[in-house]
Amino acid sequence: MEMSERIRLLMKRREEARLGGGEQRIEKQHARGKYTARERVEMLLDEGSFEEFDMFVTHRCTDFGMEKSHILSDGVVCGYGTIDGRLVCVYAMDFTVFGGSLSETFANKICKVMDKAMKVGCPVIGLNDSGGARIQEGVMSLGGYAEIFQRNILASGTVPQISAIFGPCAGGAVYSPALTDFTIMSKGTSYMFVTGPKVVKTVTGEEVDEEQLGGANVHASRSGVTHMIVDSEEEGLQLIRKLLSFLPQNNLEDPPLAGCADPIERVDDGLNTLIPDNPNKPYDVKDVIHSIADENEFVEVHRNWAMNIVTGFARFNGMPVGIVANQPCYLAGVLDINASRKAARFVRFCDAFNIPLLTLVDVPGFLPGTAQEYGGIITHGAKLLFAYGEATVPKVTVILRKAYGGAYDVMSSKHLRGDINYAWPAAEIAVMGPKGAVEILFAREARGIEDAEKRASFLAEKEQEYKDTFANPYVAAKHGYIDDIIEPRNTRFRVIRALRMLATKKENNPPKKHGNIPL
Repeated sequence: MEMSERIRLLMKRREEARLGGGEQRIEKQHARGKYTARERVEMLLDEGSFEEFDMFVTHRCTDFGMEKSHILSDGVVCGYGTIDGRLVCVYAMDFTVFGGSLSETFANKICKVMDKAMKVGCPVIGLNDSGGARIQEGVMSLGGYAEIFQRNILASGTVPQISAIFGPCAGGAVYSPALTDFTIMSKGTSYMFVTGPKVVKTVTGEEVDEEQLGGANVHASRSGVTHMIVDSEEEGLQLIRKLLSFLPQNNLEDPPLAGCADPIERVDDGLNTLIPDNPNKPYDVKDVIHSIADENEFVEVHRNWAMNIVTGFARFNGMPVGIVANQPCYLAGVLDINASRKAARFVRFCDAFNIPLLTLVDVPGFLPGTAQEYGGIITHGAKLLFAYGEATVPKVTVILRKAYGGAYDVMSSKHLRGDINYAWPAAEIAVMGPKGAVEILFAREARGIEDAEKRASFLAEKEQEYKDTFANPYVAAKHGYIDDIIEPRNTRFRVIRALRMLATKKENNPPKKHGNIPL
């Protein structure tokens, strides 16, 4: 065979591989409002940067008639490319090939690209659209999943891992995204669950459809399984690109600096009047975040879950920073089980990838009640405590208003190795709120006053006395637990100056295999 003929054969096979399951199945995919695996990769990566591995791989199964059907690439597109010029490894499941079901060779392809990412130190992006394990392959398929899981675990904290769910993701397939750092789901076309509606009905008798059981809205607002939801695949792929702009290539590098045209010394006079005079009146902490961040930009993570705490990324003078902030306009910003879990995981991610942390505090305490206690608020609250105490990245804290009780300790206090701790003048740092404190401290004296009006006057006087003594930032500042009390309008400038000073921070934890975080 002449070389020209060999090249024609190569081109023909490449064309065959790019067609996946064929024109008809591609049309069906488009009819569902979904793109094909290769279309997604092209949209995700810089134009012309994709280099594909294993285009000519096919499965090895000979059972249940599978030997009669071999499709090149075997249902997953793998390779590497660039996003904004930075190297990434990517795999995209192809639903047009055997419903995107995972075979032994399918898994081997994913494992190869993950191994490459670990060797060269670059992020891994998985685009999921799969019907689950390829039943015809039995344990070979199950083993393939476990091989992928093992690599997710080894890559955790070493290279960033992002999963996008653009179709079904069921059974064993759900655990790989769950092991990655960030999961994105598309509304209306994606779902995740361990067992499907039919199994649920058989075992529990519940009538539920795929969307109710594991749709994007469910996992974004109720389970917290997904970090972000999008209206379309295009939006999801752009979000991945945006997210990566805040992240380093691996755990040995610093996050990428961006140019900053936003003046460091920019002030916002509105911050001076943002905190209501009434300490029980809410305000939106995102107004603070947008005000002080570069170009007022904030990329929120877990926006719809545990909304009493806010997490996400912003830049300060071009430097990526992870932000954790109590949200007074939702449950008064109280810490509960889900808020503790949400913030703890985010703090640990930032610490793993050298991203400084800014904590904005306005917390009245931990949520009381039997539901929280029976649900393990002690253990879950300890997760956040552990995460902050373990973190060695630069940690800047600003107490905006309330910092009561154990919640003061937990929220990146000086005692958990907070590097720079500021407070606004309205900050109240105490064991508990003035009203509750006075009712405990002066309970006996109050009981001795029979006249109700006089009793109320006595308690009001003691409450004011408590406020003047404790419900301010000056007692904490007196002991050095607050480094400075700052004018709110200058917060951006003071935070940037603090982060600049901390840029060369070096801090190490005691040598050990790993800690035992209270899971």
